[in-house]
Amino acid sequence: MFAGTYTALVTPFQNDRVDEAAFARLIEGQIAGGITGIVPVGTTGESATLDHAEHNRVIELGVKAAAGRCKVIGGTGSNSTAEAISLTVEAEKLGCDGALLVAPYYNKPSQEGLYRHFAKIAESTKLPLILYSIPARCGIEISVEVTVRLARAFPNIVAIKEAGGSVERVSALRAVLPPEFTILSGDDSMTLPFVAAGAQGVISVASNLIPAEVVALVNAAVSGDMKKAREIHFRLYPLFKDLFIEPNPVPAKHALALRGEMQPDVRLPLCEMGESARAKLEATLRQLHIIP
Repeated sequence: MFAGTYTALVTPFQNDRVDEAAFARLIEGQIAGGITGIVPVGTTGESATLDHAEHNRVIELGVKAAAGRCKVIGGTGSNSTAEAISLTVEAEKLGCDGALLVAPYYNKPSQEGLYRHFAKIAESTKLPLILYSIPARCGIEISVEVTVRLARAFPNIVAIKEAGGSVERVSALRAVLPPEFTILSGDDSMTLPFVAAGAQGVISVASNLIPAEVVALVNAAVSGDMKKAREIHFRLYPLFKDLFIEPNPVPAKHALALRGEMQPDVRLPLCEMGESARAKLEATLRQLHIIP
């Protein structure tokens, strides 16, 4: 259902307010680049520093700007089950095509607690749901066993965004999940090996900048043209790495600002890039002709 290329959108700010015009322009660029869908207010969208009204407004803007031309997956996860339910129900009302649910962070529930958390959310909505396992940020992963239990018990849990950096885990998931259950890479640099192991696409940060190129990489890999996919992967690999040289989405916003698409502003506790990291990123952007 969610195979393809999705962009984990940054949330543009200006004077500490959501820059709605810049956000709409960003989405137009995504659609022009052939993206399958957009993901407003995921981690890349600084969801942790948006209040509930802002969170829902950004999703509303995403649905409006997409206007049915691509899928919209609202980021609605939380470490509070009640809050995740509230955000997911609102995303459904706003017209999203699905919701992305990150594993609860900080409180580190057991695997049984994880199961019950996602089960309660699934029972609250008819939206198709994408689980999001990113242990580096959450301190826990959604186990293969829990993923399978959820997929079997809830028809609207249809995919997982896998950001654990392990090809072996993708293989383990693919071996036991039904073929219609989608596995998406959560790391641009792992998209090629993940697809080779059975993933069917990516939720990308780099596609904020270069949607058409990331789409080409995914399409080549999924269609089995590994020669072309490798060529694109190795050309873009320096960018994939440098977009995480400092905390995401700081480098992505800096790069977009260099192209005049938005301000580089992020909200505390994130801050602007350091001088050496900025110089390294800018050199890579010039090498790839992303900036002059």
